[in-house]
Amino acid sequence: MRRISGAWWLRVGVVVAVAAAVVLVIVWRGPSWTALRDTFSVVYWRWVLAAIGLNLLSVVCRSIAWRVVIDQAMPPPRPGYRLVFSAFSVGLFANAVLPGRIGELARVAVLTRKVNARRGIWATLVGTVFAHRVFDLVPVLGLIVYVLLTAKIPHWAVTSLVVVIAVGVGMLAFAIASARGHQRSPLDELGAVRRLLTMARQGLAVMRSPFGAFVAIVFQFAGWTCQLFAVWTAMRAFDIHAPLPAAGLVLVLMNVATIFPLWPGNVGLVQIAVALPLREYGVSAASGFAYGIGLQAIEASVGVGMGLIFLAREGLSFAMLRVMPDASQAEIGDEETDARARSADEPEKRLVGDRSR
Repeated sequence: MRRISGAWWLRVGVVVAVAAAVVLVIVWRGPSWTALRDTFSVVYWRWVLAAIGLNLLSVVCRSIAWRVVIDQAMPPPRPGYRLVFSAFSVGLFANAVLPGRIGELARVAVLTRKVNARRGIWATLVGTVFAHRVFDLVPVLGLIVYVLLTAKIPHWAVTSLVVVIAVGVGMLAFAIASARGHQRSPLDELGAVRRLLTMARQGLAVMRSPFGAFVAIVFQFAGWTCQLFAVWTAMRAFDIHAPLPAAGLVLVLMNVATIFPLWPGNVGLVQIAVALPLREYGVSAASGFAYGIGLQAIEASVGVGMGLIFLAREGLSFAMLRVMPDASQAEIGDEETDARARSADEPEKRLVGDRSR
């Protein structure tokens, strides 16, 4: 019988505690269900469709940025954009319906099923995912500065934004330093932590190309801009006429609420993060909470819809998605291949040694 570790119980305890706190806040301080139902009865669906279109455009821009990173990080032959977009969509689907950041590894797994098998390909692609996330930091930091200068921010949110800025700057500095000090090393000669850093550095190869990094950042900026206007457009769908800085504040806090995915979508926690800051703009609790539900549904509709299409296109099922190998398992596979190769060489080496004696 498999023994459950203390770390597992700690994670379960944290999830249960946070979930209980979210439920208590919604029950005690949340809107009435009648007011919530009335808010949904006056939704402007043309604005909903516009927000869905902007989210889809954001996905296209961000997938192009990942393709740029991949092209810089790995030698030819490289995966085409259709395959990259397919893998990216499957990753969005996995992040939307499964706890944890399963989608980040799922998109790597989709690519590795199609590209030619070569040593270290999994590690390189995991590194490109890390690099792609690093390039997210540039538009995110810009958005946070814009929000701090223009939006009405609750006092409790200021500290969160300052912490995000500090962590973002630190990660960006680490990424740049890692890219400049990049040296390819055989992964099987490294320990677990050093191997993870090596994987990240391989993906950060794009940062040693100023033009490649610039192009990736431009597309990331485009993706975040589309998402910002999608948030603002969704406000119009729920008859909320707050200015663009309010949409920026909602976008930032919504992403802060999903940094640690405790359960699929962090549903409930996201709605609280959306509704509370909108009170500064005179938005009622019912309207803000309903808008939070609608906004998350709009974003999920793109991820789930596109993900299901490309999941079927790649011949995968939801059950297969849940058991896709992670990075450690892929590396173990490489090591097992090396072990078999060494075992095959042993008889010949012993024969040569006997002859020499």
